[in-house]
Amino acid sequence: MSCCGTTDPIRPPINPGFQSDVLKGPEQIHVSKFYKEAKDGKYISCLADDARTLYQTFRKGVIASNNGPCLGWRDNLQSPYQWMNFNEALLRAKNFGSGLIALGLRPGPSTFVGIYSQNRPEWILFEQGCYCYSLVVVPLYDTLGPDACAFIIDQTEISVVVVEDDKKANLLLDKAPKTLRKFVVIKEVRPATLQRAKNRGIDIHTFDEVEKLGASKSFPEVEPKPSDVCTVCYTSGTTGNPKGVMLSHMNVVSGVAGVFMQLGPHKPRVGDIMISFLPLAHMLERCCENGVYYNGGAVGFYSGDIKELTNDLKALKPTLMPAVPRLLNRVYDKIYSEVARSSVKKLLLRMALNAKEAEIKRGIVRRTSMWDKLVFRKIQEGFGGRLRLMVVGSAPLSPTVLTFCRAALGCLICEGYGQTECTAPITLTVQGDFVPGHVGPPVSCNSIKLVDVPEMEYYASQQQGEICVKGANVFIGYYKDPVRTAETIDEDGWHHTGDIGQWLPNGTLKVIDRMKHIFKLSQGEYIVPEKIENAYIRSQYVEQVFVHGESLKSCVVAIVVPDVEVIKHWAVENNIPGTLSVLCSNPDVKQLILNDMLAWGKEYGLKSFEQVKDIYLHPDPFSVQNGLLTPTFKSRRPQIKNYFAPQLEDMYKHLD
Repeated sequence: MSCCGTTDPIRPPINPGFQSDVLKGPEQIHVSKFYKEAKDGKYISCLADDARTLYQTFRKGVIASNNGPCLGWRDNLQSPYQWMNFNEALLRAKNFGSGLIALGLRPGPSTFVGIYSQNRPEWILFEQGCYCYSLVVVPLYDTLGPDACAFIIDQTEISVVVVEDDKKANLLLDKAPKTLRKFVVIKEVRPATLQRAKNRGIDIHTFDEVEKLGASKSFPEVEPKPSDVCTVCYTSGTTGNPKGVMLSHMNVVSGVAGVFMQLGPHKPRVGDIMISFLPLAHMLERCCENGVYYNGGAVGFYSGDIKELTNDLKALKPTLMPAVPRLLNRVYDKIYSEVARSSVKKLLLRMALNAKEAEIKRGIVRRTSMWDKLVFRKIQEGFGGRLRLMVVGSAPLSPTVLTFCRAALGCLICEGYGQTECTAPITLTVQGDFVPGHVGPPVSCNSIKLVDVPEMEYYASQQQGEICVKGANVFIGYYKDPVRTAETIDEDGWHHTGDIGQWLPNGTLKVIDRMKHIFKLSQGEYIVPEKIENAYIRSQYVEQVFVHGESLKSCVVAIVVPDVEVIKHWAVENNIPGTLSVLCSNPDVKQLILNDMLAWGKEYGLKSFEQVKDIYLHPDPFSVQNGLLTPTFKSRRPQIKNYFAPQLEDMYKHLD
């Protein structure tokens, strides 16, 4: 692992026909073409020797920006954005960090501090304040739920949590572990909440009080080392307790450096403004923001209501935007539903897309063509009208939507693939390659190899297999969980992602499957189908159930084999004639079974996105004989999916 030794390394040009290098040897390890030393098995860990930690990179931004604007916010949807400059942000962060020490926290990377808040300037003041004293940031977020939040606070022995408002304070108080001693609240809380906290032995301080306390004490800073843990990010991914991903300063800085190398001249710079709306509790947003601060750019925070994002975008006029497929899917669907009613508008849109796509293939990215003014201006103004770069991650994006957005927005859109365990980025598409359907070549902080998954018939010799990652961005391990760490990182240091990838002939990676039966919906939520099936199988009407979802869809559906005796008994009682096949086609029978399944799902505590939105009733059971069950009577998921492909497709068609 090494630094470039310069703040602005010269990136070699890339041939879109072959975008990654393959190291000699049987493993077919792919590395970045953008980092010359990658061929020697080295990874970039920083861009300069004096920028190896997030403490140092922020100070680089102070100098680069010449004390320019840093953090932006607005008091309401009618007011303009107001800005805090870098020097003020740095001073307030230092004061807040000093205030945490004054509250009794011990400086150093063995002290963990929680934050439960939406994106706002105080989040960054807190984060940078922690780094001034080598404290470790532990984000909490809504979808974890109260039990998981209590587990995290207990496991990390957190005594202080920064909490945004009254509602979040009460959610934590519901299950507050004994280790929790203090809340630092950003907004005012009700007297009843103060009393409730006091009854549980928890003191409440305001954010301002802690800042003032820190300014009066002014404890000397304790600068972190690159190898120190900077954050523990808990993933809510699957069943059981969440896993705490330990990431060091070097992990995050190397991830940012790798993305900068990939973006080349398009990377963040002074004068850029990024919109912050994706959760700071997740590493995609944290990496993006830290990258912007590093190069002296500014970040404006959305108002907190995702329904008003367009209002914020129009007021902020950002140049940079991290995004997720769900947002772009909505834009795509909205435009097509608007033109559906007019054949003239439909024709104009088709002509405009054809013209812009032809330009994109020639490497022309602009917002000044006739078609931009005629057709796409409204869409572009909805994003503020100044976007030059969008980075999309967290779930797969359909090639159709990606090409549409590139044409309509007239800005560079890069699609990445990553995991929390790799600090976010593993691959990123590059400017100059406008063919969709892949996630780009490796970034220069890591290498990638594919390994055989014989039970799914994927073989590395055929350029397919489990994606394994090694490099400066790969996490230290799961906090207090050596067993699951050893299951994920092998003895040679390769992180096994659980995703199945395929190398395309041009050296880019395509994610084609998932090893475990876990998948993400289009909004980024993880689904464990077996967990949902275990809830629904309790229904008296259900003999067998197969829950299915897709990463380009926002909900799950199911194939249900009804219990023949129970359904026939119900049908006789309700004077509904017919065989099981006939009953399976009866809408009343379908509604009866669906309602009962949803009731059981609710009883089991399934979240709304885990509940099925449609079912297909099938009269014949899955069996070993028809190839849908294994000899041990487990569902053969790929085979069931293929067998019912038309029905699954039909359900999604009606839901769309």
